[in-house]
Amino acid sequence: MSKNTREFFARPAVEAGINRWDWALLPLVLATLVLMGYGAAQMARPFELGDVLPLSLDPTQLPYYLLRTTLRMFIALAAALVFSCVFAVLAAKYRSAERVLVPLLDILQSIPILGFLSITVTGFIALFPGNLFGVECAAIFAIFTSQAWNMAFSLYQSLRTLPSELQEAARVFQLSGWQRFWRLELPFAMPGLLWNMMMSMSGGWFFVVASEAITVSNQSIKLPGVGSYIALAIEARDLAAIAWAIVAMLIGILLYDQLFFRPLVAWADKFRFEENASEQAPRSWLLSWLRRTQGVQALARWAGRQLQRSLTLFRLRHDGTSARARPALPSPLGRRLWDAVLAAAVVFAVWRLLSFVHAEVGWAEVGHVFLLGGYTLLRVLVLIALAALLWVPIGVWIGLHPRWAGRLQAVAQFLAAFPANLLFPLVVLGIVHWKLDPDWWLSPLMVFGTQWYILFNVIAGASGIPGELRFAAQNLGLKGWLKWRRYLLPAVFPSFVTGAITASGGSWNASIVAEYVSWGDTTLRAQGLGSYIAEMTARGDFPRIALGIGVMCVFVMGLNHFVWRRLYRLGGERMHF
Repeated sequence: MSKNTREFFARPAVEAGINRWDWALLPLVLATLVLMGYGAAQMARPFELGDVLPLSLDPTQLPYYLLRTTLRMFIALAAALVFSCVFAVLAAKYRSAERVLVPLLDILQSIPILGFLSITVTGFIALFPGNLFGVECAAIFAIFTSQAWNMAFSLYQSLRTLPSELQEAARVFQLSGWQRFWRLELPFAMPGLLWNMMMSMSGGWFFVVASEAITVSNQSIKLPGVGSYIALAIEARDLAAIAWAIVAMLIGILLYDQLFFRPLVAWADKFRFEENASEQAPRSWLLSWLRRTQGVQALARWAGRQLQRSLTLFRLRHDGTSARARPALPSPLGRRLWDAVLAAAVVFAVWRLLSFVHAEVGWAEVGHVFLLGGYTLLRVLVLIALAALLWVPIGVWIGLHPRWAGRLQAVAQFLAAFPANLLFPLVVLGIVHWKLDPDWWLSPLMVFGTQWYILFNVIAGASGIPGELRFAAQNLGLKGWLKWRRYLLPAVFPSFVTGAITASGGSWNASIVAEYVSWGDTTLRAQGLGSYIAEMTARGDFPRIALGIGVMCVFVMGLNHFVWRRLYRLGGERMHF
């Protein structure tokens, strides 16, 4: 990747010194720095538990609220990116780590955001006494949990499905683990990772209401932001305020799409593992602007030199033929000890769980909660199947047409970011007016915010189909169902499974807000595990909250292990290009 590093912002040579493009870019850079500094200062203001933070439904406050929410989401996105890289490398390269990390990620994905908030908010407040930053950290961590799992699974899937010719090239050139990651693995995974970053950013909007409206010690803390603005508008049944919130969300998504994601997608197009058709390459006006600036080019060259130095520093210390070059065989005794430790941990956890159930809730309650989990499981499977039938063909078409992908990028992000909470007024009023059954008509809200994981992953998979495979399908004259069965579906199958895993986990989380819907004084409930957890949370019944979360973890892990993981292995073994 050294050439790509040197050409990070490559363009024809321009005259030395500051040019007019630098001066034109300067106001944008200064405005960004000022806004970030102002937002950061507001996040660290003095605060004591019990203080009331000013919050208004005045639309003129929405730009400030949008700044606070966007800043939280980008901090969470940066943390999620670091987490994804560490997780994917460990899980993909070390079998012993994979056996722990992948199930652990399944558990974390299945824990609802309300569970994370109830566990972490008190600890974060204790870390920063007398300061609002503790509450901010709790909100950022909650947004992080809505972003990290999708990105981690995406990068893990890319590392596991690395083409064999690239792996052979890495062995021939004797790349170290550090060099292999930066020169081979991350560039190969970059297009898919960026689409999943966009999905994670948009998915964060779905849970931003819960993350900014926090309850701790029987006190409600509403942090200034678009999410708390929406929560306040729902409480006040103010449709005009909800409309203003939608407008603010649209403006925010357009801004960070044009200023952040679109330049990254256009830049990362160079890493696509195919013969790239330059006339169809995605474009960005900001990236073209940056390529004309001397200051940004100098900064990019400096960053490239630092990366190149690290690649030289962390190189292999042998020539590839000595005994040191041979991979060390895992010790059978070490594997047995590791298995024994895992088994002991599982036995201890099961014993503690059984003791808790017997002492706190009773076995009849456990059976009832598992029955509710079955209702939610049925909803999840049916809705994921319907979403796949709709979005897989659309995602394939968008991924195969880069020009349209660029045009629809912001639209897809806005649809993915649209919180289901904003549909509550229409849903509640419609169900009450027509006397509909909430068990059926609340169900679509579960998949409304999570179906986009399938779309974004399929787009990423289709856009990464090698050019020679496309030409082969054209030369063979594949058409109709034969084309889908032999070419398109196998090509995007690993990406689809990655999206389905995260969509499934997200749907279980979304069931908490979709099966227990409030609009003003009106509350509708659908029978299911999500409504059980939401109702117990409203009551403050912590034993039953823990029971509901534990049962949800069991269902999500079972679904992942017996369905999605087997499909994932099938995609890696039989549908590898």
